[in-house]
Amino acid sequence: MKYLSFDLEATGLAEHDLIIEFGLVPFCAKTKTIEEKLSRHWFIKCPSFEELKPKLDQWVIDHNKELIDKAHSEGVEMAQFKQELSDYVKSDEVVEYFGEKIILFGKSMNAIDLPFMTRDLGWDFMRDHFHHQVLDMSSVAMAFADKGTLPEECRSGSGLMKHFKMGDVAHTALEDAKNVAILYLKSLD
Repeated sequence: MKYLSFDLEATGLAEHDLIIEFGLVPFCAKTKTIEEKLSRHWFIKCPSFEELKPKLDQWVIDHNKELIDKAHSEGVEMAQFKQELSDYVKSDEVVEYFGEKIILFGKSMNAIDLPFMTRDLGWDFMRDHFHHQVLDMSSVAMAFADKGTLPEECRSGSGLMKHFKMGDVAHTALEDAKNVAILYLKSLD
């Protein structure tokens, strides 16, 4: 099965927070290959750090100032991101790789990633471009931990990274999208 591993970074985890970075990379579970040439990355425009700071969680203030600054200065507007993402999924290379609809893959995506994407890109965009089925690495890890084939600490992303000796979670969209695909392929073994 082929999946589109994606990750986003946001100004926080609350309903009002903004997507500021988006990365994606296709991979195939059958051949265990990651299609680096089809990977993409965007910064998405947001207000300045100083403007956002009063509403930011302390963790975001302590760890994501640089990312917010980069999104503010280099990011594309949400409408442009939406168009570029649409162009990407409709491109000949991507259509040839996936076929009709793309199955999204990520980590803990049901809590933040999918709701934020649906909010910002729209219900129709999500239904037109992506399959209704998704695969979430957090759910896979929990199932393997329940089964006893992965240790309990693998229920978290950082625990999975440590278990497979992959270092720490990067908290950058493209790197995390790649790492979660690698984690899935490693967990299949």
